[in-house]
Amino acid sequence: MAMASGRVQLVTIRQQSLDLARWRVLWIAVGFAFVALLALTRIAYLGIGGEGARATSLEDALLPSRGQIVDRNGVPMARAFPAYALWFNPKAMGEDGAPLVGTPEGVAAKLKAIFPDLDQKEVAAQLASGKAGYIRKRLLPEEANRVHELGELALEMPTEEDRHYPQGKMAAHVLGYVAADGKGRVGMEQVFDDHLSSPLTRGTPVALSIDVRVQGALEDELRRGMKLTRAQGGAGIVLDVDTGEVIALASLPEFDPNKIDAEGEKLMFNRVTNQVYELGSTFKPLTVAAAIDSGMLRDLGRDFDASPVTVGRFTIRDSHKMDPEMNAVETLIHSSNTTTARIADELGAERLRRYMIDLGMNARPEIEIPARGFPIWPGDKWPRLTNMTVGFGHSIAVTPLHLASAYAAMVNGGVYRPATLKKLGPGEAPKGRRVFKASTSSRMRQMLRAISVYGTGRSADAPGYRVGGKTGSAEKPGGKAGYRRTALVSTFAAAFPMDRPRYVVIAMLDEPRGTLASSYQRTAAWNAAPIVGRLVPRIGPLIGVRPDDTRDIDISAITPLIPEAQDEAE
Repeated sequence: MAMASGRVQLVTIRQQSLDLARWRVLWIAVGFAFVALLALTRIAYLGIGGEGARATSLEDALLPSRGQIVDRNGVPMARAFPAYALWFNPKAMGEDGAPLVGTPEGVAAKLKAIFPDLDQKEVAAQLASGKAGYIRKRLLPEEANRVHELGELALEMPTEEDRHYPQGKMAAHVLGYVAADGKGRVGMEQVFDDHLSSPLTRGTPVALSIDVRVQGALEDELRRGMKLTRAQGGAGIVLDVDTGEVIALASLPEFDPNKIDAEGEKLMFNRVTNQVYELGSTFKPLTVAAAIDSGMLRDLGRDFDASPVTVGRFTIRDSHKMDPEMNAVETLIHSSNTTTARIADELGAERLRRYMIDLGMNARPEIEIPARGFPIWPGDKWPRLTNMTVGFGHSIAVTPLHLASAYAAMVNGGVYRPATLKKLGPGEAPKGRRVFKASTSSRMRQMLRAISVYGTGRSADAPGYRVGGKTGSAEKPGGKAGYRRTALVSTFAAAFPMDRPRYVVIAMLDEPRGTLASSYQRTAAWNAAPIVGRLVPRIGPLIGVRPDDTRDIDISAITPLIPEAQDEAE
């Protein structure tokens, strides 16, 4: 009996265990079903409406938020780049908790140790205010690790896509930058803003005409020239004479597009495209070219009176003593104001004015960059004195880009083409407009070469590269006499190789000083011309011009007109 009772009890316990197991399985199944139902409901909600409007295409998912800018060889100059940012979130510890473990001052001091350029007081004030905001826009991974080690939850480091300029400050005035609103500013970032930001086009990089190798060399030599002469600024350009493509363009001092601050904003002014100067004697070859082209100057051996020219109460003089008479070739070699003024006077105001208009000197320079300076133009009717002074680069103020485009037309066969910062493919160069006859251009190439061999451009004569060019040293306006004698703009305008010109090079220094490096001289022959002399051998092989001492332009037709050449022959 007792045994039977034990069996019944055992069966009952077993049945209870099975029932409990079944209930547990049932509840687990119900739980899974509930979770699945929630998931299905969420999927259905998203499918019907919900957040479906934010769905992105495959292109949106794969493409950067902003397209690349590359140089003519495909080297990245601007790109979207994932980066850490340092964000202060005062609610990271909860609504009621203190935002920081340490004191604002203590945390700011620790951040200062990581970022030496940080404004410690400003950051401490921001942390004490309890207001959320950026502390720093861009962090390196190792910097992010050090911030994480501080143990402050309120210092968050979200990953954001940032605009990055891998070449640093190089070509800053060409590129511009992207502002906080995501829009391009100043340079080609602004010009191509729609292309770079549109999902339809941002996958295709924007190719500029710039060559970063040439750009780096130009900036380096300009910077060196500025330091040697303690100049307050510099500008330079390398221009393809046949297409108008800008191979390099530099304005110094430059800003850093990776870090736009108050100081950087002051440096955004572009000296090449936006600042106008009286570029002095670099205009003399243009005046002589106009005189030859018009038929006014048929005999290059004709002598002009080199004594001072008096017009009304003004007198035009040369900066140093010269021969009493000089022909047109000597005028350029020795850079005479007086004989150039007489050539311009005989040419006439209307004809010289017409050539200057054809060279674009009366309008903003032609290029894509928004910052383009308007020339100081003498107007529709030029008095006799104005015409004379324009002839040697005064009474008219233009940008260095104006000068580069004019020289390109003077040496390329006589055709003016607008400058461009876009890379052009074969056959894409604009037709341009004829300004000078091909014969005039050929003669001017000889004369420019003679200046570098026998005249003020000797220090730019890089062996094997057949450089030709003209110096210009102009006093800046101001002072009681109308000009500041102690403040010069020194310019050298050149082309190479002169037997088949391919590139124009302009180097300009703003207010250089007489130093030991320049033999205590402030004129372009001693400071701007040497920049070109150092630059051309650096960039020539990079852009297809190799040195060749066996070739040169034939200037034998004009050497009989050059006393220095005759002295060498003897």
